[in-house]
Amino acid sequence: MRSYRKETFLFIAFSLFFVLADQMTKALAVLHLKPNPPVEVIPGFFQLCYVENRGAAWGMMQGWTYLLAGFSILTLVWLVWQVKSLFFPFRAGWFIAASLTGGIVGNLIDRLVRGRVIDFLDFYWGSAHFPAFNVADSCICVGVGLLLLAQILAGGRRQPPHPCESGN
Repeated sequence: MRSYRKETFLFIAFSLFFVLADQMTKALAVLHLKPNPPVEVIPGFFQLCYVENRGAAWGMMQGWTYLLAGFSILTLVWLVWQVKSLFFPFRAGWFIAASLTGGIVGNLIDRLVRGRVIDFLDFYWGSAHFPAFNVADSCICVGVGLLLLAQILAGGRRQPPHPCESGN
């Protein structure tokens, strides 16, 4: 019999872990990167630098902080409300849900507390820069990627929970 209690516990624990990891790395970026020039980690490819993003991904929708925060809240509420049916049918679905939840909450905290999202991971090749991002962004991308992979591997079919397991 499947243990939804265990999956729920893991979902909550990892969501909190991802939020804490995101907020701690952003605090370190503010403390160490904001007042300083970028730190090259892999010359010509990767550096740590302080970037304030008042928009969404890749700087789109600059200045729409409250709209983006509202969208994040609605998405988060829907995701948590549907977590058991959307994610738990997949193997390690709790991890997918935790990645998405942790990422959404991490960036939502920035938007509500700071009015902007702190980014600091910067990949580039010559003069071409991929937009800077953070741990929360990484969690969201990993969660979406794993959800797509789970859907593909399941052939778009999810096994509904057994009726006897609905109370767990």
